[in-house]
Amino acid sequence: MTLPTPIAALIEAVDRADTADGLLEATQALAATGHPAGARCLLEILGFNNPGAAVAAVDGLIAIGEPVVETILDNLDGHNYGARAWSVRALAGIADRRGLPVLERALAADIGPSVRRAAACGLGNLQLTDPNHAEAERERCLQGLIQATDDGEWIVRYAVAVGLERRLRETSCNPMQRQQGENALRKLLGEGEDVKVVRSRARLALQRLSNG
Repeated sequence: MTLPTPIAALIEAVDRADTADGLLEATQALAATGHPAGARCLLEILGFNNPGAAVAAVDGLIAIGEPVVETILDNLDGHNYGARAWSVRALAGIADRRGLPVLERALAADIGPSVRRAAACGLGNLQLTDPNHAEAERERCLQGLIQATDDGEWIVRYAVAVGLERRLRETSCNPMQRQQGENALRKLLGEGEDVKVVRSRARLALQRLSNG
């Protein structure tokens, strides 16, 4: 595939970068275009040992949006944890329903609290746009979030409270789902939750849901 000349030049700048700062600047420039032609290069950057450049690459992938989802899914690196973790963050930010299986697995089993947190946010934000699958996908999102109320890290449980509120505010959420979700929020509000900010966020979610 022939790349547009400006994008090709930006990719070449990434390839030429020989310092961490140089790679960061080149990545930021490529990411700022939001051009799908830069997707593969941005994905490669996720595997580099440069967190700043990885953050910029994730921002670029999110800016590209739906057109890059299949590329991300097809290139998930089972041998490079860092790249896979950054890919989860990108999928969460894009909020495309095709990322649901990856986000489910990440929230349930990823070793990184920040990755599980991103996955929880993603399950709360996914755009369930396919009418033939929306009900089943909403149920999967809710069950994933409900199970994560037992996560050992408070930042994840906080994100779960946020995600549950977002899902439960949907008008298509059925009464059983609403009851299960609110029970999960009450759990985060209960005596078993020892982090005040999590209890406060769960309380806010319940208040907002009660007020419609």
